[in-house]
Amino acid sequence: MSGIGPVEPGEGTRAFDAPEPNPPSPRDRSRGRIADRYARHRRPVLAAATAAALLASGGLLYATRPHKTPSPPPALPPYPSQSVDVTYLEEASAPGGVGPRSFSFAVEVRVLSGPPVTVTRMTQPYAGLSLTSAPRAPFRTTAGSSRRIVVTLHVTDCRKAPKDAGLPFLDVTLRNTRAIQAHSFILGTRYAQHLSAALQVACSNDFR
Repeated sequence: MSGIGPVEPGEGTRAFDAPEPNPPSPRDRSRGRIADRYARHRRPVLAAATAAALLASGGLLYATRPHKTPSPPPALPPYPSQSVDVTYLEEASAPGGVGPRSFSFAVEVRVLSGPPVTVTRMTQPYAGLSLTSAPRAPFRTTAGSSRRIVVTLHVTDCRKAPKDAGLPFLDVTLRNTRAIQAHSFILGTRYAQHLSAALQVACSNDFR
């Protein structure tokens, strides 16, 4: 029986007939492993080197930059009540004289330190008395100096005046470049005695 059968593939046309590639040699395998290892470690090494370079340059920059110490703030002047002293001196005569129910005494206002201090007001605590001074407030005193002030008390109501002044004081309002303060200065035993005696004379009929 004659006929044409299936065509047989030629030599080398089948996939399994393709020649196998040559296996890598031991030297090639070794080189591949080294290249892989180098690629894996190359990035961390470069990152570490870059960080070290930045730190080195930053440290050098910091070392060459001058270090400036901040200057302390200027010291504040003392409060006026801390730098002023008021002292009772003696009984005194008021300029121009006083009436029968008035009496005068002298005090010293002294500024110990700091800027000049201005006395803006002088008063006393008793409702039955009023006060005037020579010189009149306001007056200014500089540090390291003092001023003699004659204070005159006028009895306006004997019923409200103290029969026996125990610890009388003066209320003085002070001002300097830092603050304005009202401060009470106790003038001591001698002033208390002189004030009580003057009130007895001025209000002798009312105190009986």
